[in-house]
Amino acid sequence: MNKSAKIYIAGHRGMVGSAIKRKLNKEGYTNIIHRTSSELDLRNQQAVNDFFAAEKPDYVFLAAAKVGGILANNTYRGQFLYENLMIQNNVIHAAHENGVIKLLFLGSSCIYPKMAPQPMTENALLTGLLEPTNEPYAIAKIAGIKMCDAYRAQYGSNFISAMPTNLYGPNDNYDLKKSHVLPALMRKFIEAKREGKPTVEMWGTGSPLREFMHVDDLADACYFLMLNHNEEGFVNAGTGEEITILGLAQLIKKVVGYEGEIVLDTSKPDGTPRKLMNNNKLESLGWKSGISLEEGVRRVYADVKDVVWDAELV
Repeated sequence: MNKSAKIYIAGHRGMVGSAIKRKLNKEGYTNIIHRTSSELDLRNQQAVNDFFAAEKPDYVFLAAAKVGGILANNTYRGQFLYENLMIQNNVIHAAHENGVIKLLFLGSSCIYPKMAPQPMTENALLTGLLEPTNEPYAIAKIAGIKMCDAYRAQYGSNFISAMPTNLYGPNDNYDLKKSHVLPALMRKFIEAKREGKPTVEMWGTGSPLREFMHVDDLADACYFLMLNHNEEGFVNAGTGEEITILGLAQLIKKVVGYEGEIVLDTSKPDGTPRKLMNNNKLESLGWKSGISLEEGVRRVYADVKDVVWDAELV
């Protein structure tokens, strides 16, 4: 992938897409193209076809998606399935039609069965029932993986897929009704420290184990895969490290410098006891995570410690 290659990042303003853009800029790539959703509706097949015909990108990072937390996934089930299928179908097919050299499709660890053995390996895909609350989103992402493989098989397209673990970092969502656990806890501790609150409440027992990856680490993995991986199937992208939710809260509390107490609301659900990805495949290719959780949390805190969030988001 030479430095003058034309690279299209779909979803460049999202957490993943913006991290990929930062990585490419750092590596000296200058011919990067992108469009906002108002400029190019990726759900519109004709608009996507016209864009690819006019721009003729050499490489594509497909990081655009309709995303949300458990509540949004479960509430807008039809919308999540339809919009994600349309986005990825249009981009993948247009990439094929317009001679894209290579495409990287990004999904999510939610593709795995709810009761998949831990740590989850790539061959666990489609071996059991999905988690019901995010099934539509997961089905769309599974379809994207299979579409990349099918176009490789039928047309020889060099389309690859990567499935990240839980992500955090710049451009994350801090809306307490919609955010994931790490940014939600970060906001809670920052505001509690700022307002002198004696306690911070968190849901559940704090015992579930989760894996967290800084999005800049993922961007590095995506860049590595674009340069070095040309096989069917998909690759897990994670750190291989896990921590309890309570341990995460205690780490964030330490980084923020909050001196109050953590209160557990054990009447609230814990969710899946453990969710860890097996990263042996990616590591065997020659890439390993380089940002520890504590370092990543410190980076996030440095970015958002002075942010004043809109009270209406609470």
